[in-house]
Amino acid sequence: MSTILKLFIYPAALIITCLGINTILGGHITPGGGFQGGAIIAGAIIFCIVVYGIKDTPLKFSHDFMSSMESIGALLYVFLGLAGLLFAGSFLYNLGVDLYSIVPGYIQNIFNYPDPTHAGIIPYLNFAVGLKVMVGLSAVVIAFLGFKNELDEDGEGIEEIE
Repeated sequence: MSTILKLFIYPAALIITCLGINTILGGHITPGGGFQGGAIIAGAIIFCIVVYGIKDTPLKFSHDFMSSMESIGALLYVFLGLAGLLFAGSFLYNLGVDLYSIVPGYIQNIFNYPDPTHAGIIPYLNFAVGLKVMVGLSAVVIAFLGFKNELDEDGEGIEEIE
């Protein structure tokens, strides 16, 4: 890849990552949310991987880190759902808003997201989904590129086009 691309991509990836974070955090009041923000951040990571290569990318995450982030996202989503089931009787009940007045006040205050729109647990769900999507999409590309590099080193399964 060219030097110009390498100079441009890293700052652009940081800006794209900030846009993805903004999409996740504002997803309860604007179009977007966890899936869209996670896909934007994964796009920034993939952008760096494609330009710099899988070994030299500046946004490098270890397998253990990515695995733990995906697990945290999944567990957060499940725990928020179970909290709704435990305190309101419905999985993923919005405890911070409590439309039917069935949640105790102290529980409602825990899950009340500090926002004038009173989104409840929706921003937390956006965060959990954003983690899952970011890691999932990035892991697919990393796995494909890792598989291609293994084939390159062995020399098997690759046909040269002349």
